[in-house]
Amino acid sequence: MTIKLCFFARFREKLAINEESYTLESTTCTVEQLLMQLAARGEVWSSLFDGSQNVLVAINQNMATLTSSVSDGDEVAFFPPVTGG
Repeated sequence: MTIKLCFFARFREKLAINEESYTLESTTCTVEQLLMQLAARGEVWSSLFDGSQNVLVAINQNMATLTSSVSDGDEVAFFPPVTGG
């Protein structure tokens, strides 16, 4: 399964990429499993996706939870929590 990953704000800055095509390790995947796969990519990835920092995730422009399913062809976006004021 191939998905599109999109990175915003600090994620884009630290990873130095806006987006990429990513092949999932299995045919079924949750957001939590995807975060673990990304954290396993190395030091910078781990610092962003190991659960130590807050991350918001959207699938196809809809907010997702850790248990949301990721499917073939989905666009998954990562961004930090934002506050307004």
